[in-house]
Amino acid sequence: MFNKILIANRGEIACRIIKTARRMGIRTVAVYSEADTRARHVRMADEAVLIGPASARESYLVIERIIDAAKHTGAQAIHPGYGFLSENVAFCEACDAAGLVFIGPPAHAIRSMGSKSHAKQLMGDAGVPLTPGYHGENQAPAFLHQQAEQIGYPVLIKAAAGGGGKGMRLVEQSGQFLDALASCKREAVSSFGDDHVLVEKYITRPRHIEIQIFGDTHGNVVYLFERDCSVQRRHQKVLEEAPAPGMTPERRAAMGQAAVDAARAVGYVGAGTVEFIANQDGSFYFMEMNTRLQVEHPVTEMITGQDLVEWQLRVASGEPLPLAQEQIVMNGHALEARIYAEDPDRGFLPSTGRLVHLEPPAENLHIRVDTGVEEGDEISPHYDPMIAKLIVWDSDRDRALARMLQALADYQVVGVSNNIDFLTRLTACPAFSGADLDTGLIEREHDFLFRKSEHIPDDVWMVAALAQLTTDTEQAQRRAAHTEEPSSPWYVSDGWRLNLQAEREFRFMRGSLERVVRVAYQEDGFLMDINGQCVQVRAQGDDRGRLQVDIDGRRREASVIAVGHKRHVFLDGQAWVLDHADPLEHAAQGSVAEGGLLAPMPGKVIALLATEGAQVEEGAPLLVLEAMKMEHTITAPFAGTLTSFRYAVGDQVEDGAEMVELERHVQSEAATNA
Repeated sequence: MFNKILIANRGEIACRIIKTARRMGIRTVAVYSEADTRARHVRMADEAVLIGPASARESYLVIERIIDAAKHTGAQAIHPGYGFLSENVAFCEACDAAGLVFIGPPAHAIRSMGSKSHAKQLMGDAGVPLTPGYHGENQAPAFLHQQAEQIGYPVLIKAAAGGGGKGMRLVEQSGQFLDALASCKREAVSSFGDDHVLVEKYITRPRHIEIQIFGDTHGNVVYLFERDCSVQRRHQKVLEEAPAPGMTPERRAAMGQAAVDAARAVGYVGAGTVEFIANQDGSFYFMEMNTRLQVEHPVTEMITGQDLVEWQLRVASGEPLPLAQEQIVMNGHALEARIYAEDPDRGFLPSTGRLVHLEPPAENLHIRVDTGVEEGDEISPHYDPMIAKLIVWDSDRDRALARMLQALADYQVVGVSNNIDFLTRLTACPAFSGADLDTGLIEREHDFLFRKSEHIPDDVWMVAALAQLTTDTEQAQRRAAHTEEPSSPWYVSDGWRLNLQAEREFRFMRGSLERVVRVAYQEDGFLMDINGQCVQVRAQGDDRGRLQVDIDGRRREASVIAVGHKRHVFLDGQAWVLDHADPLEHAAQGSVAEGGLLAPMPGKVIALLATEGAQVEEGAPLLVLEAMKMEHTITAPFAGTLTSFRYAVGDQVEDGAEMVELERHVQSEAATNA
């Protein structure tokens, strides 16, 4: 077994590997960019080496620097994690040339599976079922368009070297094909350095089911059951679970055997995943093979009781697989939710910033949190905006769903937009809870998942007021403690007045909605008036913003985190952000001000889709912004004349930067009355 390994990755997966290595008595070396100087994986590792600037292309993707770091620190092996260089043949070969063990499959297996088109040919030869499509070398746009016509719409364009949902476009009509192809190729080059694509028939209402496989250097290959990863947005997984709902033992055995056949066909060693598209009729087709550990591997660990990173380390050191196929036992049901810094109500736009407050649910035998950040850390624009993976386990699916809902209710994040409320709605969605699964579930259940209007209970406004009252009392007590007479009544914030009843008024807003909470002090608590309704309220707080609240005889726990004039209220498993109204402040609203179109996030301009001086309609695409490894098309918010672009292709823009000058078209009164 190794004494020291280097982890050529960052964030959550680096921390995950460090935990297992530490349990096994293996020392770890972290690598980091200038943006990650104080990152959690750097703090956790036994040693850490700076490898370059913030950009991954100048740090985490520079093979020579990582190899040098391993040699300099005396590491015997390199674990690539997932993403970055994990499926890079050149990196695997560089490790071999340097006398370092690559904790992953051999180079020939990565090469075989790295090209989706070549992989399809190999799988066909091995008898693995394939989706109808074109997987050849001819990349002429007209030829690919012709192939799509022959396959029949809808079709899926996929980057041959792709993964993680990037470099993938669904095309439903012939007229959309060439634009989608160009966009797909741009993203493929940006993400993988290769614009080669394949075109496949898009299966209507497919399920995405993957099989975890493992091979060793002694010729053994096993599968550790399946994961259902059907719940996706933009081809990126959102909720994963194991085992797949409704999977029969016969179908599981058939898919497992197909996955083992696929692994044997390429002489596979280590952890891998064979992904299948499963049809509603029970048929399934090979989609791709990921030659690495998957993001969603924890659900497999939870139902098998096995540590897959430990298996990787043991296999890479030459040991045989810890278990034979018949010894691998499945127990219970597990779910994983990916907690992201993103705004689901704005098309899942990534969010960046400091994690002002971060409180995950307590971990135990049923709940696990894999994360690469802690409170106070930054979500950087340079990397994937994942905050954590929340994994739950219980004896069956219904109990696991209940565990997930409770864990999400206990998860608190302040400082960046996040998808926790969305994940809560998704878990509670009747289609998901009823296991009516396919990759279009989020779009199909849009009205349930993206509610157009939001009712804010009166209790939320009152809790925000209570938190302010509690804070004022605590501050008064702290001030009194530093005076010569700390017990003086003049320092007590209890609302006492001579011959008068003390009252206060709080004004809160959320968007255009405003509420005034009037508070009258009483001997034991407060009398609150909101919308003409008077309620008896009591509360006791702590220094983390938690409140034990009694509203009209109903006792609950709440939390309020104050950040500037914002009040982040957590109550009954939901979160609301209120503005503590200040009449002296007038914050600008909207993303368009004085005819300037503002950047919704930091990113890089990669394409201009209109010309200066052009007349554009509302919704017309203007430019493409790349952020968090994804393309985002910026459209015209109103009809007008495109006066000028403020940035050129390749320029970096900051959040809120004015990108486009757009002159609004204003109809004349005569035209309006015509």
